Amino acid sequence: MTATGSTADPAPSFGNGSSSGSGSGPAPAPHRLLYITEDQTAAQVDEELALEAARAAFAATVDSAVLPSLAVHGSDPRNRFSLKPSASATHAGVKIGTYWPDNEEHGLPRHHSTLLLLGQKIGRIAAVLEVGTANAYRTAAADALAVDLLARADATTLAVFGTGHQAPYEVAAASRVRPIDEVLVVGRTADRAERTAAALAAQGHNARAAGAEEACDRADVIVTATTARADSPSLFEAAWVRPGTHISCMGADAPGKRELPPGLFARARVFCDLPEQARRMGECQHAPAGTVLTSLGEVLTHRAKGRVDDSDITLFDSSGIGLRDLYVGLALLKKMDISL
Repeated sequence: MTATGSTADPAPSFGNGSSSGSGSGPAPAPHRLLYITEDQTAAQVDEELALEAARAAFAATVDSAVLPSLAVHGSDPRNRFSLKPSASATHAGVKIGTYWPDNEEHGLPRHHSTLLLLGQKIGRIAAVLEVGTANAYRTAAADALAVDLLARADATTLAVFGTGHQAPYEVAAASRVRPIDEVLVVGRTADRAERTAAALAAQGHNARAAGAEEACDRADVIVTATTARADSPSLFEAAWVRPGTHISCMGADAPGKRELPPGLFARARVFCDLPEQARRMGECQHAPAGTVLTSLGEVLTHRAKGRVDDSDITLFDSSGIGLRDLYVGLALLKKMDISL
């Protein structure tokens, strides 16, 4: 491993053998572990880097084996984390994404992510990257790619369901690929929706709070980014969605989670990052058995059709795959002039 231009502190050495003169030859070179902090990755990531990494990752899903993700919980069932393994022709790793809802009481984000990259020569961890902020960009980049490939070209009104930390990233990402001139924010409470809309307006978006039915009736693009579960009502009614709408469902990434009305699947053309995973832990776990799922990578590489008609309702189910994390991590290292 070479680390050129890294600002991380020198990494510790781990004993790989004895150099006590046992007569078995020279001791192996000490293992070096590269550690990149949250501040460092947050300073490097941006929408362009995340979107280009998403394009590369989704294209790679077509001809590469994609490893499924695992969602589990901590000692307290409210605390959840996911493991997203990945492997390309040259690199491999795993992202650990955490959701600790009580972190706000400690002044910390509820979400965080850590990416571990394996050294391919000896199979030990070569680099640890804290990627909490980068993960928010990474998630929104998948949404932006889906909007770019599936939404109508004249889409201008965006409805975002969710008022958590992810919502502003989703709005910015979608606005990058479509001329969004109105953002409607739907929250669990009117107060949260108003506060999120005000924060988006301060960032330069024409945003306001709205009810679910109005948002669906006006929207060209709907993004859902919530923690909603199947034991709660869906975020909106299927009949409220107009023909021609694109929906990016970003919140369902574990068994038991659900944001959309199941009846919407009968009206939509359905796309996802990985069909078998979408049925196990994505929004499509609630889809009828006969629902046809098309991977977004197939659309990106022109092996499958995306939107066929302006009246199509298109639905992208993003449960998250490790290749997206791997490609973002590698892009960050490249930008920092670090190679593994």
